[in-house]
Amino acid sequence: MLRQIRTTSEVYVVMVTARAEEVDLLVGLSVGADDYVAKPFSPREVVARVKTVLRRGRNVPEVVSATPPVPSAWQFAGLAIDPERREVRTGDGPVELSALEFDLLAALASSPGRVFSRAQLLERVWGYAFFGDERVVDVHVRNLRRALGDDAASPAIIGTVRGVGYKFLKEPA
Repeated sequence: MLRQIRTTSEVYVVMVTARAEEVDLLVGLSVGADDYVAKPFSPREVVARVKTVLRRGRNVPEVVSATPPVPSAWQFAGLAIDPERREVRTGDGPVELSALEFDLLAALASSPGRVFSRAQLLERVWGYAFFGDERVVDVHVRNLRRALGDDAASPAIIGTVRGVGYKFLKEPA
């Protein structure tokens, strides 16, 4: 039924079911469910999962307008990020990043100057279902800085906000 719904609608779907086997969860998510909750569960858990799904939002198709299209690459002084091609270039040339490092950079660069907590970055990059230490973000930021040639002692690209998280320092060109 969900597969048929997905052919015509992008409505949010959270499956609430008694089927708790891993294969059932995988099938539910693969046919288009946004989340899957198996019994037993608390009502608060369902509310939290629904809020998480709603926070993620949907990619709504763009409306055709008379304004010219915006370039897909983000341009910053000495840095270009192309989310569609998943490419990063500095003044020295292309930068090789892992998929996770690219996603982390894209999350930070999507809102220059905004401070993201580790928890927010975990949710945006790893997904809300990540279980582990928040400090994994620190390790990936360190690797990302190394790849971009950004010095943590005097950063030009990714800044640390002590006790809070990280922010993208460059302004759009």
